[in-house]
Amino acid sequence: MTDQNKDDLYHPSVGVGENTEPEAKENEQPLAANAMWGGRFAGGPDAVMEAINASIDFDRRFHGQDISGSRAHAAMLAAQGILTAEDAKAIDAGLEQIAGEIERGEFVFSRALEDIHMNVEARLAEIVGPAAGRLHTARSRNDQVATDFRLWVRDAMDRMIAAIDDVIGALLDKAEAHADTVMPGFTHLQVAQPVTFGHHCLAYVEMLARDKARFVDARARLNENPLGAAALAGTGFAIDREATSKALGFDRPTRNSLDSVSARDFALEFLSASAICGTHLSRLAEEIVIWSTPQFGFVSLSDKFSTGSSIMPQKKNPDAAELVRGKVGRVNGALVGLLTVMKGLPLSYSKDMQEDKEGVFDASETLELCLTAMGGMVADMAVHEDAMEAAAGAGYSTATDLADWLVREANLPFRDAHHVTGRAVGMAEERSVELAELPLADLQGLNSAITEAVYDVLTVQASVASRTSYGGTAPANVRAQVTAWRERLT
Repeated sequence: MTDQNKDDLYHPSVGVGENTEPEAKENEQPLAANAMWGGRFAGGPDAVMEAINASIDFDRRFHGQDISGSRAHAAMLAAQGILTAEDAKAIDAGLEQIAGEIERGEFVFSRALEDIHMNVEARLAEIVGPAAGRLHTARSRNDQVATDFRLWVRDAMDRMIAAIDDVIGALLDKAEAHADTVMPGFTHLQVAQPVTFGHHCLAYVEMLARDKARFVDARARLNENPLGAAALAGTGFAIDREATSKALGFDRPTRNSLDSVSARDFALEFLSASAICGTHLSRLAEEIVIWSTPQFGFVSLSDKFSTGSSIMPQKKNPDAAELVRGKVGRVNGALVGLLTVMKGLPLSYSKDMQEDKEGVFDASETLELCLTAMGGMVADMAVHEDAMEAAAGAGYSTATDLADWLVREANLPFRDAHHVTGRAVGMAEERSVELAELPLADLQGLNSAITEAVYDVLTVQASVASRTSYGGTAPANVRAQVTAWRERLT
């Protein structure tokens, strides 16, 4: 759609796809001044007012939801005897035609008609004539946009849930393949204790599963129908809100007309869940960036998810991960933006709420792209097991295993065992050796109860195998969790 097409004004003499405006007659009022706003306004808006007021450049995304809502509303009006069957049939056919025109790129959107609702209604009037004016009976643009927005966000939530499942699936595949692969577990980005790479992947499965649950939970709260609340007070027409709710897949009608048109917490919940999910993706992206450095060398990405340098031919940059990390800032910004718009608004509707959409649209596109990219990176990355295992033993990562052994086998209080282990680490550090390389006699010099059996817990493989408590890193635990998650997902 060209910019010229976007700005063209609908008028009965302008056909679909035409780019010319009719010559204005003397004293003729602009269409936007009277046909849609009614007789209250004698003149058209200033060009600046039109520019700041129009939302069609972004709310045209609602076209599918808007037309679905209008078809459901028309059918309900006919069923209630408010609209004749003949008018309802004509309106439905006209709306179906408009949907096809939009899908084929033939529809000409007009800024002068402000928004998707008025653009559709004006085109409907061209197609079916005066009957189009009856469609807006017992509704307002206030409940209309609230309905459209809920339908759109609901669809977006469904896409996020499916995309999260894809990333979880990729992580489960990696966890299963690397249930035995030892790597360092970190605190403060310092080597802490050995874990398995499979266990590390499952940590993100847990995070993303909670993200999915947030979308599912928010979707259930969202799924109430505002249509029929009209401008703010409901309507005196004998409408059937249960019928439109069923037709549009809502669980029930909203219970308060003021809240129906003024609430945007469903969008805030969507953005909040998106921001939290994005934060989890960003953390994993950061780890991929770190792991793929030569200093770590834990993983590598193929050319599909990497770029090079224009000046340094040796470079292979994890740009996909870096972009996920960076794009999450846009999602966070959308949340803060909408919170700021809504925080000072009295009931019910205010025009400020027109600013509720662009951030949601952008956040939705951004998060869906990030989820897709992350799923691809996880599936694509090669895991370098030797590098992980070498790093897992660095920094005396099995020191806690020594302390635990002293508690279990030598019956030492943990604080005493901690002290003995600290002295052993100091001794190993002075000699530049690992704990497992200290002679037994030297260890017995620290505590006489230490036996040859202590060496069974000082390797990283023995360490991870011993962590069999529920939720621990033992390979058997990892495999059991992978199986449980696959059953849960199916």
